[in-house]
Amino acid sequence: MTASFCTNLFRTTTGLRMAEGPIEAQLLDLEKQYWQAIKDRDVQAAMRLTDDPCIVTGAQGVARISQKQFAGMLQAGGWTLHEFNLSDVQVRVLSEDVAILAYKVKEVLTVEGKPLTIDASDSSTWVRRDGNWVCALHTEALLGDPFGRDRRPPPSKG
Repeated sequence: MTASFCTNLFRTTTGLRMAEGPIEAQLLDLEKQYWQAIKDRDVQAAMRLTDDPCIVTGAQGVARISQKQFAGMLQAGGWTLHEFNLSDVQVRVLSEDVAILAYKVKEVLTVEGKPLTIDASDSSTWVRRDGNWVCALHTEALLGDPFGRDRRPPPSKG
């Protein structure tokens, strides 16, 4: 099979846009493996894909998370990821050992017993260490109004 055939087959079966090339395809596969590890709460797979420490940013702020802390987060209760769907994928290889991925993601979850669907834009920075790609930085931004006008303030406590 040619690389072009495989790329077209990948696009057809996943609906994802991506830059062509073996590194880009490998990194997108790793990103999907990461999401699957989170969904499955597969600590071993997640640790294989996580730099130590990994910087994470999102609605709760910025954190430098060790592999031990990340393992604890995966094992903690209160949430379940049921489905995830990546779209509008962009990959940029910065060097032989550094690349970034950015994409939209739809997450279907249960949080504290209640169903929740999140639409977000995510990005990951992957670095190659000792021949293996690991995620050194992951960001998530909820989609919506850029000034937050679509967010409701939390209810006041009396």
